[in-house]
Amino acid sequence: MAGANGRAWRAVRRAAGGERGSFTAELAAGLPALLLLLLAGLTAVNAVSAQASCLHAAREAALAAARGGDGSAEGGRASPPGAAVSVSVDGDRVRATVRAPVRTLGGRLPRITVVATAVAAVEPGVGEGGW
Repeated sequence: MAGANGRAWRAVRRAAGGERGSFTAELAAGLPALLLLLLAGLTAVNAVSAQASCLHAAREAALAAARGGDGSAEGGRASPPGAAVSVSVDGDRVRATVRAPVRTLGGRLPRITVVATAVAAVEPGVGEGGW
């Protein structure tokens, strides 16, 4: 009986030994794809965060300009670093646009630019002095 069990055990070890190192090979093949997916996910989170900041800055700029203040300065304070704020007045409406570059996590990838726009009505009595 010991002879049969010994042969069966050696057969199992031999079969398992044929796949030795397969986990390492699969890990080596799958790890770059996993890292690329992680970098893409982190870049997407960074872009969404910058978009939210741009939207907040555009709202602040539009409201400040609608009240007669300096919308570009207000938007610049609330905007993410490197953002460009533009404010335009068209009749009784103020439009503020904020553009910000998003750094991609990877040195050679192209830059992403997020844009947010907000519109506000000019407060009564503000636009009469001339823009």
